[in-house]
Parts: sequence; C-alpha cells; structure tokens
Amino acid sequence: QVQLVESGGGLVQPGGSLRLSCVASGDFFSIVVMRWYRQAPGKQRELVATITSGGSENYADSVKGRFTISRDNAKRTMYLQMNSLKPEDTAVYICNAVGQTLYWGQGTQVTVSS
Repeated sequence: QVQLVESGGGLVQPGGSLRLSCVASGDFFSIVVMRWYRQAPGKQRELVATITSGGSENYADSVKGRFTISRDNAKRTMYLQMNSLKPEDTAVYICNAVGQTLYWGQGTQVTVSS
C-alpha cells in the first residue's frame, strides 16, 4: 500500500510560480511511475506530467517549457515546479502513483488570478 499527500498549492498571480510536493509513504519502492493530474471545475481530469522510476519525463503540451516534474527517492517525494503560471492552470492538482495498483492523493488547489 502507498499513501500520497500533496502540498504546496495556493493563490498566485499570473506569471508567478509554485512548487507542489507529493510525499509517498508505505511501499514507495514498488512505485514505477508517478504522475501529476489536474482537474478544473466542469472539466475532465487532465494528465499534466509523468516521471518514471528511471527518471524519464513527459509533459502535456499545455505545460511544456513551464512545468518541471522531479522525484527525490531519498525523501520519497515527487515535485512539480510550475513557472509562468496562467489563469487556465487553475485546478486541483492530484498526485498519482503506479505500483501494485493505482494510488491517488487528495489533491491541492492551485488558483492563478490577479
């Protein structure tokens, strides 16, 4: 079993930055892929970024060049550095892990507004 807890969300002005964290407890080393999703009100959940246990990264076109995903195995933590934020980035950001099964966090709210 793996438990995921996100933090780091908040209110930021357009053009600003935030760093999200996802701390994993439990059987961390069974995780092979970690992802960030986001869900805005009235919209479908969207895959934002993926990182594998080998460090390979992949991004949605909408965030390429602005967001960076990373993983610190020693801290059992995945990060999402978000720069040049836009109002359309406003959403609940949710951590996901693929191990023996799929695991989900509760999400952290990111609001980009002036």
